[in-house]
Amino acid sequence: MTGMRLATPLLALQQGYSAVAVGVLLALFSITQVFMAIPAGRFTDRHGLKKPIRISVVIALVGATASIFWPVFPVLCFGALATGGATGFAVIALQRHVGRMSADANQLKERFSWLAIGPSVSNFIGPFFAGLLIDHAGAVPADADGFRAAFVMLAIMPLVAWYWIRNVKEQAMEPVHPEHANARVWDLLKDPLMRRLLLVNWLLSSCWDVHTFAVPVLGHERGLSASAVGTILGSFAVASALIRVVLPWIARRLQEYRLLTGAMVLAGLIFAIYPFVESAFAMGVCSVCLGFVLGVVQPMIMSTLHQITPSHRQGEALGLRFMAVNASSVVMPLIFGAAGAVAGISAVFWVLGAGVAGGSPLAWRLRPAKLH
Repeated sequence: MTGMRLATPLLALQQGYSAVAVGVLLALFSITQVFMAIPAGRFTDRHGLKKPIRISVVIALVGATASIFWPVFPVLCFGALATGGATGFAVIALQRHVGRMSADANQLKERFSWLAIGPSVSNFIGPFFAGLLIDHAGAVPADADGFRAAFVMLAIMPLVAWYWIRNVKEQAMEPVHPEHANARVWDLLKDPLMRRLLLVNWLLSSCWDVHTFAVPVLGHERGLSASAVGTILGSFAVASALIRVVLPWIARRLQEYRLLTGAMVLAGLIFAIYPFVESAFAMGVCSVCLGFVLGVVQPMIMSTLHQITPSHRQGEALGLRFMAVNASSVVMPLIFGAAGAVAGISAVFWVLGAGVAGGSPLAWRLRPAKLH
């Protein structure tokens, strides 16, 4: 999916489509995940790991393969819908499986910390190799053969994923009781812990989204070059990946609610400082610090979610969280973009920083005594 998110906009721009059309194309990767997340979660509760992964592999393969043979804008949109939806489906199935193979809270934290390294690696591998093929596989850089070679590589990746997972042992399925048959996903929100956890997750996810959106704007105001802004954002991604490598060790010593509370306080502090820094180096330091802080969030959220959710509805709860995060990724940059145009980008940093720091008591109230 990350490779497709690089290749399809570049091809659309080369074909003469506008920035608005490219924005719609990129939104399709997330929109699918918003609408399929809850049905996908219910499906994984009923069928486990391998069947959802097989379906995801087929859908992603079809989406990437279609772009090989018909590299026109409508087919690129279909490829975005297919690969985005397939990735979301696979992620929910993997997260549910990892949660169910963990015997206690410590294993939950450690295994979700390891699992979180995967997206960080993907964010490098997919775009990097797709970009290499686009530039070097054809007779001239970025010709039709280069894009076709990139789509071929991206079509092979889901098959490799299935090869790696084919011998994984399924976890025992929870029996379906009659009283669970008519349960609705919104019933999960009746639990105060679930509402609290989703709000904490939304605040911290908004930090990630707004940082990606606001740093280029702030860098432009500071007169920084495109390469400097790219380096600042890249340092954030590297920091978030590095912290996840050592997070299993950290998670053995600190409970989820402590890490989440600390992340919210520190993120608020960094967002308060960000608008005052002027140089690319200082912005890079802030970006690295924020990457370290936000890199710990997802594994701790996932560990807590599995502890507060009934075992027969964990896939559904994962789908609810996935829907909320992806909806936020679509909506929040639009809201803060409008706010930045009216009040200035510095105000966006300060408002979000105050909001996330002010929400830290919610994370503190996710203490183990309240988990079951």
